[in-house]
Amino acid sequence: MGLIARIIAIVAGLASGTIFSQAPEFAQQYRQRIGGAIDELRVIVEDFNAQAAEHHLDRQQALNAYAQSSDDFLRDRGVSMQSTIMRYETLLSQQLHLGIAAPVARPFILLRDADDVVFANTWRDFVPSVPVSFAGLVWGAIGFVGGWAVAALLGLGARRVTRTRRVHRQVR
Repeated sequence: MGLIARIIAIVAGLASGTIFSQAPEFAQQYRQRIGGAIDELRVIVEDFNAQAAEHHLDRQQALNAYAQSSDDFLRDRGVSMQSTIMRYETLLSQQLHLGIAAPVARPFILLRDADDVVFANTWRDFVPSVPVSFAGLVWGAIGFVGGWAVAALLGLGARRVTRTRRVHRQVR
Protein backbone atom coordinates (compact mmCIF):
# COMPACT_ATOMS: atom_id res chain seq x y z
CA MET A 1 0.00 0.00 0.00
CA GLY A 2 1.46 3.32 -1.07
CA LEU A 3 1.81 6.41 1.09
CA ILE A 4 -1.27 8.14 -0.35
CA ALA A 5 -3.35 4.98 0.09
CA ARG A 6 -2.18 4.71 3.72
CA ILE A 7 -3.07 8.33 4.39
CA ILE A 8 -6.51 7.84 2.82
CA ALA A 9 -7.03 4.67 4.88
CA ILE A 10 -6.05 6.45 8.10
CA VAL A 11 -8.29 9.45 7.33
CA ALA A 12 -11.17 7.07 6.51
CA GLY A 13 -10.50 5.22 9.75
CA LEU A 14 -10.49 8.45 11.77
CA ALA A 15 -13.70 9.68 10.12
CA SER A 16 -15.41 6.34 10.65
CA GLY A 17 -14.15 6.14 14.23
CA THR A 18 -15.52 9.60 14.94
CA ILE A 19 -18.92 8.67 13.54
CA PHE A 20 -19.10 5.31 15.35
CA SER A 21 -17.98 6.88 18.63
CA GLN A 22 -21.27 8.79 18.66
CA ALA A 23 -23.37 5.59 18.94
CA PRO A 24 -23.29 5.45 22.78
CA GLU A 25 -24.18 9.16 23.01
CA PHE A 26 -27.08 8.67 20.61
CA ALA A 27 -28.27 5.74 22.74
CA GLN A 28 -28.04 7.94 25.85
CA GLN A 29 -30.06 10.73 24.26
CA TYR A 30 -32.59 8.13 23.06
CA ARG A 31 -32.85 6.78 26.64
CA GLN A 32 -33.61 10.27 27.92
CA ARG A 33 -36.32 10.75 25.29
CA ILE A 34 -37.85 7.38 25.97
CA GLY A 35 -38.08 8.29 29.63
CA GLY A 36 -40.06 11.41 28.75
CA ALA A 37 -42.38 9.45 26.44
CA ILE A 38 -42.99 6.88 29.18
CA ASP A 39 -43.78 9.61 31.71
CA GLU A 40 -46.43 11.09 29.41
CA LEU A 41 -47.92 7.74 28.43
CA ARG A 42 -48.05 6.71 32.11
CA VAL A 43 -50.38 9.64 32.82
CA ILE A 44 -52.75 8.52 30.05
CA VAL A 45 -52.68 4.82 30.96
CA GLU A 46 -53.09 5.42 34.68
CA ASP A 47 -56.00 7.78 34.02
CA PHE A 48 -57.65 5.12 31.84
CA ASN A 49 -57.11 2.47 34.51
CA ALA A 50 -58.52 4.76 37.21
CA GLN A 51 -61.63 5.55 35.14
CA ALA A 52 -62.14 1.85 34.47
CA ALA A 53 -61.80 1.09 38.20
CA GLU A 54 -64.38 3.79 39.04
CA HIS A 55 -66.82 1.74 36.95
CA HIS A 56 -65.71 -1.55 38.56
CA LEU A 57 -63.80 -2.66 35.45
CA ASP A 58 -60.24 -3.72 34.95
CA ARG A 59 -58.28 -2.45 31.96
CA GLN A 60 -59.19 -5.36 29.67
CA GLN A 61 -62.88 -5.16 30.57
CA ALA A 62 -62.87 -1.44 29.77
CA LEU A 63 -61.18 -2.09 26.41
CA ASN A 64 -63.73 -4.82 25.70
CA ALA A 65 -66.55 -2.36 26.45
CA TYR A 66 -65.11 -0.03 23.81
CA ALA A 67 -64.73 -2.89 21.32
CA GLN A 68 -68.32 -4.07 21.81
CA SER A 69 -69.86 -0.62 21.44
CA SER A 70 -72.21 -0.03 18.53
CA ASP A 71 -70.75 3.46 18.14
CA ASP A 72 -67.90 3.66 15.59
CA PHE A 73 -66.23 6.49 17.50
CA LEU A 74 -66.09 4.48 20.73
CA ARG A 75 -64.78 1.36 18.96
CA ASP A 76 -62.07 3.48 17.29
CA ARG A 77 -61.28 5.12 20.62
CA GLY A 78 -60.84 1.66 22.15
CA VAL A 79 -58.44 0.66 19.39
CA SER A 80 -56.51 3.89 19.94
CA MET A 81 -56.33 3.30 23.68
CA GLN A 82 -55.17 -0.30 23.14
CA SER A 83 -52.38 1.02 20.88
CA THR A 84 -51.38 3.58 23.50
CA ILE A 85 -51.21 0.91 26.20
CA MET A 86 -49.18 -1.41 23.97
CA ARG A 87 -46.72 1.37 23.10
CA TYR A 88 -46.40 2.28 26.79
CA GLU A 89 -45.62 -1.34 27.69
CA THR A 90 -43.20 -1.70 24.77
CA LEU A 91 -41.33 1.45 25.79
CA LEU A 92 -41.18 0.27 29.41
CA SER A 93 -39.66 -3.01 28.24
CA GLN A 94 -37.17 -1.19 26.04
CA GLN A 95 -36.24 1.14 28.89
CA LEU A 96 -35.58 -1.89 31.08
CA HIS A 97 -33.38 -3.52 28.41
CA LEU A 98 -31.45 -0.28 27.89
CA GLY A 99 -31.03 0.14 31.63
CA ILE A 100 -29.57 -3.30 32.26
CA ALA A 101 -27.40 -3.43 29.13
CA ALA A 102 -23.76 -2.49 29.22
CA PRO A 103 -23.23 0.98 27.70
CA VAL A 104 -21.27 -0.60 24.82
CA ALA A 105 -24.28 -2.82 23.96
CA ARG A 106 -26.99 -0.13 24.05
CA PRO A 107 -26.63 0.89 20.39
CA PHE A 108 -27.32 -2.73 19.42
CA ILE A 109 -30.55 -2.67 21.43
CA LEU A 110 -31.64 0.40 19.48
CA LEU A 111 -30.83 -1.27 16.17
CA ARG A 112 -32.92 -4.27 17.16
CA ASP A 113 -35.85 -2.64 18.87
CA ALA A 114 -36.13 1.16 18.52
CA ASP A 115 -39.42 3.03 18.67
CA ASP A 116 -39.77 4.80 15.31
CA VAL A 117 -41.12 8.08 16.71
CA VAL A 118 -38.62 8.36 19.56
CA PHE A 119 -35.76 7.34 17.26
CA ALA A 120 -36.71 9.90 14.59
CA ASN A 121 -37.03 12.69 17.15
CA THR A 122 -33.74 11.74 18.80
CA TRP A 123 -32.04 11.77 15.40
CA ARG A 124 -33.57 15.15 14.55
CA ASP A 125 -32.30 16.74 17.78
CA PHE A 126 -29.10 14.71 18.22
CA VAL A 127 -26.13 16.66 19.53
CA PRO A 128 -22.77 14.90 19.05
CA SER A 129 -20.40 14.80 21.97
CA VAL A 130 -16.78 14.02 22.66
CA PRO A 131 -16.65 10.31 23.54
CA VAL A 132 -14.84 10.20 26.85
CA SER A 133 -16.62 7.08 28.06
CA PHE A 134 -15.29 3.57 27.65
CA ALA A 135 -18.23 2.75 25.36
CA GLY A 136 -17.47 5.77 23.17
CA LEU A 137 -13.83 4.74 22.87
CA VAL A 138 -14.78 1.14 21.99
CA TRP A 139 -17.22 2.27 19.31
CA GLY A 140 -14.65 4.75 18.02
CA ALA A 141 -12.07 2.00 17.75
CA ILE A 142 -14.55 -0.27 15.94
CA GLY A 143 -15.33 2.54 13.51
CA PHE A 144 -11.65 3.33 12.99
CA VAL A 145 -10.75 -0.27 12.18
CA GLY A 146 -13.80 -0.67 9.96
CA GLY A 147 -13.22 2.56 8.07
CA TRP A 148 -9.53 1.86 7.66
CA ALA A 149 -10.24 -1.66 6.41
CA VAL A 150 -12.84 -0.50 3.88
CA ALA A 151 -10.55 2.23 2.57
CA ALA A 152 -7.63 -0.19 2.40
CA LEU A 153 -9.70 -2.78 0.54
CA LEU A 154 -11.00 -0.16 -1.89
CA GLY A 155 -7.44 1.04 -2.41
CA LEU A 156 -6.21 -2.48 -3.09
CA GLY A 157 -9.07 -3.05 -5.50
CA ALA A 158 -8.28 0.16 -7.35
CA ARG A 159 -4.62 -0.82 -7.47
CA ARG A 160 -5.43 -4.21 -8.95
CA VAL A 161 -7.66 -2.66 -11.61
CA THR A 162 -4.92 -0.19 -12.52
CA ARG A 163 -2.29 -2.94 -12.58
CA THR A 164 -4.53 -5.18 -14.74
CA ARG A 165 -5.07 -2.34 -17.23
CA ARG A 166 -1.33 -1.73 -17.43
CA VAL A 167 -0.66 -5.41 -18.08
CA HIS A 168 -3.32 -5.49 -20.83
CA ARG A 169 -1.84 -2.38 -22.46
CA GLN A 170 1.66 -3.88 -22.41
CA VAL A 171 0.45 -7.14 -23.94
CA ARG A 172 -1.14 -5.34 -26.92
